[in-house]
Amino acid sequence: MRQEYTTNSPEETLALGTRIGAVLKGGEILLLNGDLGAGKTLLTKGIVEGIAPGTSSEVASPSFTLVNIYNAKLDIIHVDLYRLDSEEIGNLGLEDFMDKDHVMVVEWAERAQGFFTGDTVGITIDYLGEHSRKITVTSDIPWIRS
Repeated sequence: MRQEYTTNSPEETLALGTRIGAVLKGGEILLLNGDLGAGKTLLTKGIVEGIAPGTSSEVASPSFTLVNIYNAKLDIIHVDLYRLDSEEIGNLGLEDFMDKDHVMVVEWAERAQGFFTGDTVGITIDYLGEHSRKITVTSDIPWIRS
């Protein structure tokens, strides 16, 4: 299944993330791709808000920490692979979080082609304008109908 959305402001991107997060059940791995500054972390903030309302203020890009964990009813593992090569990605221990007790959100997922297995959701963010984005969600998971 492939769905396309157009957002015309940061608030709309955040709201779309919240809708996506609200339908997650655990075990999903959201693979985010898009240019630098496209809105991957903003969308993640919305996803976290959808899973655990009131906690999105904790969300920050893990560019230097590589992995942030947000504890909620489903622990959210927020990963940034921008600075890593395939060997370094394999050494992070991310496979420990590929289970039904976690939701993993991976920024720069294209750097780890084939690494993530299970209930994956591909999300691509494309610039349309200064505040406008086309967000494409691709998944075979039946409940991902945000």
